Amino acid sequence: MFRRNLVALAAFAGVAACGQSPSSSPSTQDQGTPVQPTALRDLAPDVSPADAAELSADNLTFAFNLYPGVATDEISNVFYSPYSASLALAMTYAGAAGETAQQIATALQFDLPPARLHPAFDALDLALESHAIHGVTVDIADSLWGDESLEFQPGFLDILSKNYGSGLRVTDFMHAPEPARSAINNWVSSETEQTIPDLLPDGSITSSTRFVLVNAIYFHATWLTQFNPSMTKPSPFTRLDGSVVQAPSMTNAAASCSTVFGQGYEAGELQYANEQTSMVIVLPAAGQFTAVESGLTGGFVSTLFSRLSKVTPSGTAVTLPKFSIKTATFSLSAELEKLGMTDAFRKGADFSAMLPGGNVFLTDVLQQAYIDVSEAGTKASAATAVIGGQDDGAVEAPPALVVDRPFLFVIRDIPTNTALFVGRVLDPTL
Repeated sequence: MFRRNLVALAAFAGVAACGQSPSSSPSTQDQGTPVQPTALRDLAPDVSPADAAELSADNLTFAFNLYPGVATDEISNVFYSPYSASLALAMTYAGAAGETAQQIATALQFDLPPARLHPAFDALDLALESHAIHGVTVDIADSLWGDESLEFQPGFLDILSKNYGSGLRVTDFMHAPEPARSAINNWVSSETEQTIPDLLPDGSITSSTRFVLVNAIYFHATWLTQFNPSMTKPSPFTRLDGSVVQAPSMTNAAASCSTVFGQGYEAGELQYANEQTSMVIVLPAAGQFTAVESGLTGGFVSTLFSRLSKVTPSGTAVTLPKFSIKTATFSLSAELEKLGMTDAFRKGADFSAMLPGGNVFLTDVLQQAYIDVSEAGTKASAATAVIGGQDDGAVEAPPALVVDRPFLFVIRDIPTNTALFVGRVLDPTL
């Protein structure tokens, strides 16, 4: 069942345009009182193949435009969900207008007009759901948490309900921000199988917060050909500075893997059990990591995906370190501003399509992500929070892929060409 759980959570806070008297007690509201949606989820959106392809390409471009803002040093492992961010900000975009909306579209690479963009996201989510078979789980969950004083625009609520399956939960940010923060974190934790327990850190929700728009994603998949745990043993892994660590490494003598070679790198695609999703590993040659990483763009990855799709997976000998990454909550705001989304973070931002009046602007865009790669498969999740506030003023030896040095990876949905998660491993023992 598709619960809309792909680890992404967008928490978005804004201001009441028109005050209303509280309709229920804070103790009830702190848990988020569900409000009946104004529209049912469209389970059969009318989306052309051209629009689906356009959204896929645009999402892929944004996925790697975001990379420099996440990989900010040369010593840390990296993991994030560009799809989570895209979903969270697409819902935010539904509430924006004027120049603010145009800048969000530019930063997110939204080339489709809103009337076609939101149904295209709906269709993409439903396609991802259809691929959650044979030991693969892709869950996506969305919800809107609004202060009891708010009156949202009906059209905005209809877009969220119809295209994102998001209902409205009424809470009391103004008088009880900490219980509201805890309630949202608990909701995200539940939707991500407790892998993202604390998306919203202390102080991120205040009495100026008025609404939080949430998207969460959870992914769990077994390998098509699993690694035998008895074959896992410490193996040398050479870090960027030339030092060597012993990393627990898995070995599969005949993994279902496609391999290609490029300028300064080799790449392999390990399939999961549904044969619809995979992990794509980009392994730069010794001394070439920085050059390959700096060329990691949507165009590069799109071409790589295309090349891999033309290669029939074979019994490839694969050695891959086990690794686990759990990020602290990190901000995407600076990178989004660099990509052109500036007005949304300033007083005077136009979110009139969400709330009548004004005085709402974004204070931060946060994400937290988790991945664990083992012999059985991969578990990954992420959440993105867009926070807004009120202005108070065979015979031959098989090919081999030996991952024994820093590498990049993408978890992708093959039919839709969607990059669900992106990461970098500089030291699997961290």
